[in-house]
Amino acid sequence: MKPLSVRQIRTTLVGELIQGSDDLIVHYGAYRLKQVKQKNTILFSKQKIVDWGGLKKFFPLVLVTHQNYSQNEQLENLTVIKVTDTEEAYWKFVTYYRGLFQIPVVAITGTSGKTTTKDMIRHILSADKRIAFTNSSNNSRTAHLHYLLNIDEDTEAAVFESAVGAPGDVLNAGKYFKPTIGIITNIGAHHLNYCRTLEGYIHAKGEMCAALGQKGVLIINADDHNSRKLELESYNGRIIKVGINSSSDFKATDIKFCKDGMQFNVQHMQKSYPMTVQGVGEHQVYNALAAVAAVYELGINISEVANRLKTFRNLDKHLQMYEGMNGSTVLDDTWSMTTTSLEAALKVLNEIGQGKKRVAILGTITDLGSWGFIIHEQAGELISQIGVDVLITIGEHARIMADHVVRSGHNAQVHTFNNSILVYDLLKKIVDENTIILIKGDMYSRPIIELAVKLRKKK
Repeated sequence: MKPLSVRQIRTTLVGELIQGSDDLIVHYGAYRLKQVKQKNTILFSKQKIVDWGGLKKFFPLVLVTHQNYSQNEQLENLTVIKVTDTEEAYWKFVTYYRGLFQIPVVAITGTSGKTTTKDMIRHILSADKRIAFTNSSNNSRTAHLHYLLNIDEDTEAAVFESAVGAPGDVLNAGKYFKPTIGIITNIGAHHLNYCRTLEGYIHAKGEMCAALGQKGVLIINADDHNSRKLELESYNGRIIKVGINSSSDFKATDIKFCKDGMQFNVQHMQKSYPMTVQGVGEHQVYNALAAVAAVYELGINISEVANRLKTFRNLDKHLQMYEGMNGSTVLDDTWSMTTTSLEAALKVLNEIGQGKKRVAILGTITDLGSWGFIIHEQAGELISQIGVDVLITIGEHARIMADHVVRSGHNAQVHTFNNSILVYDLLKKIVDENTIILIKGDMYSRPIIELAVKLRKKK
């Protein structure tokens, strides 16, 4: 964080100094008590603090609050700024702090691929720049302050994820991150519990246009069906398209699966650049294309991008390949579960499982609200179209996928379970060295994750 005086902050917030010093310098920020881990932190607390015992070791501390504190609660090395509304003051500070820096900021949204794309961009830029970035897939609204405060005078660029849990999320994140480059990786069907309809979800992703303003650069997937439905007529910024099948500014050709991941050529401005990126699947090519387009906008030569991508390491639980039980191969894809990521995973299973028995173990798709039945049916249709030899579903809603596959007449063996306990016993009987197993769920499905670990061959 760029050091700021209490006076600077108080003036910005139009707050009243109740006690302490205007000259104290702040080095850290926090929105919750548990985030206070250093001295000279500014804490925005909506709740009245009664027990100061655990915080005293972090004094001097600056408290921003709308709560009233009596004379006997005024502690040494505690500075209190009184405001009318603590939450409003917090977001005012976030906006003020971001406005102190004129740096390029990449914001990424999408149903799947945003964390991988963000990490690719971070990896490429970090070779010679000081970068601020969101950690892993932690992209909640309350984390904005933490990530923005990673920006200081030495920061040269930033790359942040912007998730959609509900309409307004991307727009609000854009108000505070102020992106100069926006990426929409793809748009599937997710978070329909708040977005209500697929059209509402597409519109929520399209808020990236408003977040960029009229001078930003928007990078979109030209091959993605739902991305073509984005309302871009009123967007006056630049649009860059990436793709494999469509006419694009950055196009991948000659795509091959290889030992280290994916090999392909990037066609741009009538030139061709060979690339290798870790992580299997066509979807990984799309992630790489978006990353290439973004860093090219930031002035990095594509040949240099190719060199840096060679050392990128794919994320944990993103179609990681392991030697499994009974000599089988296991594809661990237990990071997220959407129809978009399911389609990508099934295509990988088909590609590298040619000539082998293909087993898919699938959990429930979450955050669908009243759309749960329809989306699981659509997932079942994807399975029927792409094909597997053995389908195993875990969970009540996941059974909808299995039932659809059976009704479709697909000749896969289908097994449904309410939990993962009996799945392992079944697999011991049906898998061997000629079997490849895809196991897929989301990061919150503990039984699926634990089963994925059990399936790996013990070292």
